[in-house]
Amino acid sequence: MEKFNPVSFTDVAINKGFWRNRIDINENVTIYSVRDRFRDTGRFEAFKFNWKEGSDLPQPHIFWDSDIAKWIESVAFILAKKEDKELYENVEEVISLMEQHQCEDGYFNIAHTVVFPEKRFKVRDNHELYCLGHFIEAAVAWKIHTGCDRLIKIVDKYIDLVIRVFCEEKSAVFVTPGHEEIELALIKLFRLTGNKKYLDLCVFFINERGYHPDEHDARWCNSAYNQSHKPVREQKEAMGHCVRACYLYSAMADLYKETGDKELLSACKAIFRDITERKMYISGGIGSSHHGEAFTVAYDLPPDTAYTETCAAISLMMFADRMKDIELDSVYADTVERIIYNGFISGISLDGRAFFYENPLEINLSDRGRHTSIAHEPEHLSITERVEVFSCSCCPPNVTRYIETMGERAYSVSDDAFAVHQFISSVVKAGECEIEVKTEYPKNGKLTLTAKGMKGKSLFVRIPFWCDEFTSDRAYAKEKGYARYEVKEDVFTLEIDMNMRVKFYHADTRVRACAGKTAVMYGPVLYCAEAVDNGEELFNLSVLKNGNYNVKYSEEYFANVIEIDGLRREYNESLYSSEDDYKDIPVRIKLIPYFAFANRGESDMTVWLRDNA
Repeated sequence: MEKFNPVSFTDVAINKGFWRNRIDINENVTIYSVRDRFRDTGRFEAFKFNWKEGSDLPQPHIFWDSDIAKWIESVAFILAKKEDKELYENVEEVISLMEQHQCEDGYFNIAHTVVFPEKRFKVRDNHELYCLGHFIEAAVAWKIHTGCDRLIKIVDKYIDLVIRVFCEEKSAVFVTPGHEEIELALIKLFRLTGNKKYLDLCVFFINERGYHPDEHDARWCNSAYNQSHKPVREQKEAMGHCVRACYLYSAMADLYKETGDKELLSACKAIFRDITERKMYISGGIGSSHHGEAFTVAYDLPPDTAYTETCAAISLMMFADRMKDIELDSVYADTVERIIYNGFISGISLDGRAFFYENPLEINLSDRGRHTSIAHEPEHLSITERVEVFSCSCCPPNVTRYIETMGERAYSVSDDAFAVHQFISSVVKAGECEIEVKTEYPKNGKLTLTAKGMKGKSLFVRIPFWCDEFTSDRAYAKEKGYARYEVKEDVFTLEIDMNMRVKFYHADTRVRACAGKTAVMYGPVLYCAEAVDNGEELFNLSVLKNGNYNVKYSEEYFANVIEIDGLRREYNESLYSSEDDYKDIPVRIKLIPYFAFANRGESDMTVWLRDNA
């Protein structure tokens, strides 16, 4: 099958609907809100390198550099489509400060220069190479979308130092990054410049990983935490810190695409299956434990203590998105879809100002006060309302950069084919090909597509995982979860209806936390019940699968809400009673999109409801 490349988001004009709304909020609200909170917390001020012991200024943290780098990259993506003098000048000011304070040998890291310079390249988990990776990504974006190469020059000088220290002198205390990221960034820079030294450094870091057990020095975790327990080609299971893991797997997929290394591809495919078939939440979230923000064991997917960091969802989306262009199989784009409509977009409030770091699938407010005799909370539970900034605020600028480039998830091209992966109302151009997609997705599954300049090529349209009834006014062949059309006209029109209906999902029987429970989806959107609509004690609610339901579009969510027949079990005065003493009262249960939970104040919430067929 054809090997595909994504169409740049700059060639995708998203004109209305769900993602147009989110992009508008991102450009007009979120990017400024994140900037202002980073100012408030001292992140921008830190680039002046003016912190000193005893200073009133906040002490720069080891990952502050990366927060600003991702924000810069987000701005570059916004400027690719519209002018914004204020944002442009904000970034140029940061770049000027970087030029001013970059060390003579090329090194640039704020905390390791002004707080603990003696630790330079001596603590593997101190994020130096991670921060550089995000600056590389920002530099690539800034060059592509503004034409300015000042940041490229800064990172190039730093990369030369890294090559000398890690590859030639081998004078660093460790060999490979504690937090992967630089690997995928180096491939982006290689693709932009064609300079093989960037690819070679990426190859070095990936090939050396897992061969140096002595470089692991953390007492609280083992080498699986940062995927150093085996050489990467021998890894077949997703292990450790989820974001680190999927950033590594993304880089492995990228490197396969550059080199054709089949062992890398084999490892990526095995790991992807392990994640999606054994360790992924129905929301697309990953990471079932706050301990190490990590994967645990297969089928350990508790909804109430789900860590499911927003950045982890993004990292899996990145991995899946790369795999879809290596091997056109709908399982990859299905995973992207599951994430973008659920576990990713839940990380930001509807107004675009506040964020979740964690995205649980169940909230019980009573759990917050149940340890009445213990002074310190003995268990970790997620916050119940989004906040505008965190002490570790990696998620907000990660959200801003991926909302802005959502069009890049939607389409791919090869020499003789075009693939539609995500259904977004848009016009896309790739070479001589132009495709217009009209849809109200995810409100419904109807799609009108008009293709020009594609005569003699194949058109692939994904058939989503949730779709049982795919109808089309053109003949097609089904191939790896895609409908394949052969375009024989100069102007090719296509009408598709992917019949949406309320669907009830059960977890694998080995997911004990969800035994006897049902989750509701409508198309790609996962639903939840909140106490603000349904009263307290959501755990006493059960859905009637054969009952009546009503689906109604909500302008507030740019998606549907559902009302469905259910039962509420009433308790009596006895702590334990026989079945005859219970009463199940008929109720109408209101379900809202999971991504919209916790936008109306604190409330109990659950995705999984008791099953009552």
